[in-house]
Amino acid sequence: MNDDSLLEQRRGFLGSVAAATAAALGTLALPAAQAHEAAAGSSEFVQWLDSIPGKYRQLYDMPEPHGGMALMWSHVFKLTGSQAYGVPESDIGVVVALRHAAMPLALGDSVWEKYKFGEFFKIDDPQTKKPALRNPFAHLKPGDLPLQEAGIEKLIARGVKFATCGMAIHHYSMAHAKQFGGEAEVIKKDWLAAVMPGIYVAPSGVLAVHGAQSRGCTYCFAG
Repeated sequence: MNDDSLLEQRRGFLGSVAAATAAALGTLALPAAQAHEAAAGSSEFVQWLDSIPGKYRQLYDMPEPHGGMALMWSHVFKLTGSQAYGVPESDIGVVVALRHAAMPLALGDSVWEKYKFGEFFKIDDPQTKKPALRNPFAHLKPGDLPLQEAGIEKLIARGVKFATCGMAIHHYSMAHAKQFGGEAEVIKKDWLAAVMPGIYVAPSGVLAVHGAQSRGCTYCFAG
């Protein structure tokens, strides 16, 4: 993707954020029961933050796929943290925020093929060296990543917490409809349904980054 295309994507993202924010203004006046629930700090987002495990916590902020480096660093942090601190791996907490152009890593193979994610997001399959028709960061094949333990499904099984950006899903579904055709709302619904088990859809990726840090996660930029 050249600089002009990247700039256009980012401008489009900001525009869609503004539109989504305007649409949300009408929902700010919550009914009394909902307002009480929010005041009590029991929102879905807060519950997700409360589920972050571990005594020693690290956040990987991943706005780009970056060859899956955040996934490999998550494995290394879990492994070496347990050894260095002399604690079980369950005491090593890791959060990965899949935001902006890393959002598609949260979605399963079916939408990668159906919506030509490899072409749209400029992600090649390590096996074929062509635009990916599957998620090459999830259920790893030999050679997908240098560390086989760094597949998303394996990291989830080890207690790594993943969040993806709901705002990115909103924006990129509109951008996809514009480029390839189709109805943005239908595409967005498809993508939300394809989020892999164990991955939380945060209202926004930057909110997930802030929230994880508020719960004691040290920050590491990984994109």
